[in-house]
Amino acid sequence: MKRLSYFLFSFFGLALLSSHDMYLKLNNFFLEPSARATVELFNGTFEKSENVIDRERMVDVSIVQNGSRVRPSEESWYEKDSVTYLDFDTGAPGTYVIGLSTKARTIEMASDAFNDYLKHDGIQDMLAQRESQGTMNEGAVERYSKHVKTIVQVGDKTTDDWKTVLNYPIEFVPLQNPYELQGDQRMSVQLLSNQTPLANQLVYLGYKSQSTTHTHNGSTHSHESEESHEHNDLIQLRTDEKGTLELPIDKDGIWYLRTIHLVELENSAYTHESNWATLTFAVGDDNSHEHTEEDHTEGFPFYYFILGSLVLIAVFFLFFRKKINES
Repeated sequence: MKRLSYFLFSFFGLALLSSHDMYLKLNNFFLEPSARATVELFNGTFEKSENVIDRERMVDVSIVQNGSRVRPSEESWYEKDSVTYLDFDTGAPGTYVIGLSTKARTIEMASDAFNDYLKHDGIQDMLAQRESQGTMNEGAVERYSKHVKTIVQVGDKTTDDWKTVLNYPIEFVPLQNPYELQGDQRMSVQLLSNQTPLANQLVYLGYKSQSTTHTHNGSTHSHESEESHEHNDLIQLRTDEKGTLELPIDKDGIWYLRTIHLVELENSAYTHESNWATLTFAVGDDNSHEHTEEDHTEGFPFYYFILGSLVLIAVFFLFFRKKINES
């Protein structure tokens, strides 16, 4: 019975931990200055959030704009279904950074559950280390925390805020502004662990085409482009001795990085400690700004609507004038 209880604990613990990457996302990464915007916090995969994140779990939430780093109020957050949302007001044009860092939590897993977690989440180095050390039959007590960032463009003017280091236990720091990339370019990113370059770390790069939004009757709706339902396998990359990566950015859309830095601990109540990091940003022209009904009516050019209305009015005018003359 005790063995069964331990198995169940490990199984459900694995279900809670595995695949629970954390991402900051937006329906539109191109925002208007001096406007209300919403950031989505996904805890699960890039495509689906499995659960919300309590405010008490957030160690830091930062919005960096035009050289200023501010923390939004707790009232700015709300939940819907399994997604956590943050509303904030943009200010002057610029390239903004939004970051979030969580408190550490602990999970205990039996050996099989721990090995499955390593395989499922692509922590290949630790899996290889356990195989070489002959420790595949050992369980684990892991301490883990997550640290996520997103970069968005407000208005047309770019600023240097994109390279701000938030001093999280682990974080991706771009070496170029993604919103200044043109055409088929490669982008450099550095991975830091406790403000030190993290060498030889396995990193995964993913892509999703940008969704478009429009405003209708006061509500904002998202429409994914035709490519958005396609799922491309994540690209595996490794940091060099300086902790840097060259990202093969070859098309417009949303790009995201994920990594889990897992190490063994000695003389500790925990056997392992992991720090999870993600970074999201968009590449391409500002072709997905919100459009109001003054711009489009059911996808029909607005001036066509005006012209058609004038023609219709003229037809009715001539029709009723003829009727009056005939009478």
